[in-house]
Amino acid sequence: MEDPEMAFNLKQLKSCGIPPKLRLYGPPLFGFCKKGDVDRAYEVDAHMVESGVVAEEPELCALLGLSVESRQVDRVYEMMHRLRASVRQVSESTAEVVEQWFNSEDAAGVGEENWDVGKVREGVIKGGGGWHGQGWLGKGKWKVVRTEMDEAGVCQSCDEKLVCIDIDPRETENFASSLTKLACQREVKADFVQFQLNSVVNRLRQISPSKRLPLVILHRSRVTGGPAQNPNNEKLIQSWKKSGALCATPVGLNDNWYWLYAVVNCNCLLVTNDEMRDHLFQLLGTSFFPRWKEKHQVRLTMTRRGPILHMPPPYSIVIQESEQGSWHVPTVTDDDLETPRQWLCATRTRKNHQHPQHLE
Repeated sequence: MEDPEMAFNLKQLKSCGIPPKLRLYGPPLFGFCKKGDVDRAYEVDAHMVESGVVAEEPELCALLGLSVESRQVDRVYEMMHRLRASVRQVSESTAEVVEQWFNSEDAAGVGEENWDVGKVREGVIKGGGGWHGQGWLGKGKWKVVRTEMDEAGVCQSCDEKLVCIDIDPRETENFASSLTKLACQREVKADFVQFQLNSVVNRLRQISPSKRLPLVILHRSRVTGGPAQNPNNEKLIQSWKKSGALCATPVGLNDNWYWLYAVVNCNCLLVTNDEMRDHLFQLLGTSFFPRWKEKHQVRLTMTRRGPILHMPPPYSIVIQESEQGSWHVPTVTDDDLETPRQWLCATRTRKNHQHPQHLE
């Protein structure tokens, strides 16, 4: 943006009754960042926050890069946590900016050497795990490497174990309620009502724990047409029906609402290779849904020996700040389950403190 000042006339929008949108903030924010105008860029960011507009990865990466270049160490810390909270897993371009920070002299020189262990632990507990928010810990040069996690979530570079961050049950309850409201708004023509969803949930709850069967949710067209007409498949479908393990969703209704509502309400696992990126899932937002998906999606790989189930990892795939002051930043991967996820590990030599490795 050649003239970010001209673009930053958003303050007039409120007086005109026009709600600010993220796309309107891009030109002035990126323009000020490109010019190295720290104060104006932060002003745009503050206006976004005040207006309730949530910055996404491109905006946060630009602010992070500006903060690194302008040696604003506290701003760098703030942006790292904003990336943790809203982006979780970063693109390669953002990872490079993070690497630039940890390899800088400013990063080596900032930090508390004799920190209050109790206060840091308190911050971890208060935040729900995976971060403490007490500022940079330690002093000296960082060791920055690209690495992987083993199946238990242990870093292959520093041997620190990542944590699994719990989801507040109240968040799950609120999300389930919002699903119902959203489904009713989007599926009016399909006569979508809550009792249809509850029938699915009740069916799950009536199944004995010792005889529990997976609930198969298919669109009605999948149950009556195409491959379902094959004699063997027809016999299988009938056996599912008799056992109460099949739910055929009505014609004209998006079947995603059914399995999503059932899985969220019953706190069970979902077996699907659907990465859930289409418009419907975008409506669910980026706050709760990615965290829920990470803990509940089971992926499937078919081999000559039979199906292989890829269970949810026992740790959270999100930027994590440990009690020892180290950072682990996950990068975005493609859908290939065989390709290990790359993590950025940034650690410093620990002095004077004997800290526990992780919070159970």
